[in-house]
Amino acid sequence: MKAIVVREFGPPSVLRYEEVPTPEPGPGEVLIQVHAVSVNRTLDTVVRAGKYARRVTLPIILGVDPSGVVTRLGPGVTERKVGDRVTVQLRVGPESGADSIRALGVHAWGGYAQYVCALADRTAIVPDSLDFATATVVSRHAPTAFHLLRDRAQLKAGEWVLVMGAAGGLGSAGIQVAKYLGAKVIGAAGAAERVKVGLDLGADAGVNYRSQDLTVEAMRITEGKGVNVVFENIGDPDLFPKALAAMARRGRLVTAGGHGGGTVPLDVNRLYQNHLTIIGATGETPDDVAISLKAAAEGKFKGLIDRIMPLSKAIEAHEWVESRGGVGKVILDPMK
Repeated sequence: MKAIVVREFGPPSVLRYEEVPTPEPGPGEVLIQVHAVSVNRTLDTVVRAGKYARRVTLPIILGVDPSGVVTRLGPGVTERKVGDRVTVQLRVGPESGADSIRALGVHAWGGYAQYVCALADRTAIVPDSLDFATATVVSRHAPTAFHLLRDRAQLKAGEWVLVMGAAGGLGSAGIQVAKYLGAKVIGAAGAAERVKVGLDLGADAGVNYRSQDLTVEAMRITEGKGVNVVFENIGDPDLFPKALAAMARRGRLVTAGGHGGGTVPLDVNRLYQNHLTIIGATGETPDDVAISLKAAAEGKFKGLIDRIMPLSKAIEAHEWVESRGGVGKVILDPMK
């Protein structure tokens, strides 16, 4: 099969389009013909560069979120059949729940290939109404947003949520999940056109945090009450304190990202005096995946896609993602 193999860390040029043996599914695994896999900043470009926070053993095939068709069953598999349309959850290994630190495409060969092996119980059926590119985008970020907002922040209908990075992969998912759960949403982004993306996805209000004061605007929008939940995935040293200052008493901040650097000042006085909670978490549960795909199939969740490129163009795809061009995910299609 054809695959993109990383044999040394470095710039996008280290991505090699090679012929490698097609894997054989082991016990409990299925072999999937890949139709779509996304390019992620942290779990693809950072891993490729050798700057990921956890150890990565080379060679590796990237790709944490492939979607495609089951073509072969490993020993003992009964919950899937050949021909099933599936998407794959990124957590792998014996502790493959939301708290697992092992990921497909990081610690096991992933979806930048024509075929990939995955644990059958880590796959989810893609509804017939969803194309594979959309299924990949939805299953990558929406389950994490459900896990953070519904499971960790315990978001309630009618509460205000401030979503940072509103046009990004996780931010755009956060807006839609918060609305799905009945919340009121402020979509915050760093440019007018990206604020508009958040509004188009259903945010009740928008803030350009590069040209407006985030705290002042959030307080104005919530009539001085502050937001109940902050959905954070930037970790910017200037923006994080402003988001924290916009929180209501007993507010919760959930975070799963640090694209803005990740090291931020923290006002501990505000933290304890206002009974605030900061929760860092990643991952998802099977229920989070199921509800995400169901919402997308019902037209209640939109997967933002910037472009779909052939697998052979992985170098160009990584360069585009690192340039922060476009809005939405870049998808690689090994069938092209």
